[in-house]
Amino acid sequence: MEDHNIVQRNLALQREWYGEPLGDRVRRLVVAFGVSQAQLADVLGISAPMLSQVMSGRRAKIGNPSVLARMIMLERKVLTPDVAGGSPEALQRALDDVRQSKPTVSRESLPVNGVDEEAVFPFLRRLADRRELSQAADVLGEDFPALAELLRRAGKGREA
Repeated sequence: MEDHNIVQRNLALQREWYGEPLGDRVRRLVVAFGVSQAQLADVLGISAPMLSQVMSGRRAKIGNPSVLARMIMLERKVLTPDVAGGSPEALQRALDDVRQSKPTVSRESLPVNGVDEEAVFPFLRRLADRRELSQAADVLGEDFPALAELLRRAGKGREA
């Protein structure tokens, strides 16, 4: 029972620190890029067992800020048209870019609560009109609720 309480506390801390449990964020990346957890761990620069512990809530945080920066880089790359379109070359290029990156981490370079929506909204609004953003949100809604909500909010600020 004590382990369960630790996991629940860690998941609550992840929600506070990262906006949602890290397991949810990592699973979305695994699906989006079509890689295993071990392959994603390699791209992020973290050991596969450590990533597993963070995902399951046995650990509360990612200790290395560069690993978190790489995860955010991948989340942002998912929003680019070629990666979102599922092009195998684009997916591999994005993974390679992030793997080879040496992110500089400072208070200014990382948003406090995960994705910096103010930076993402204009990009999404250039890609699609209100109707398209709403339709994309509907398609993603059940499987990717956080991304669907982001698309809905982006669509509210743009006329069709």
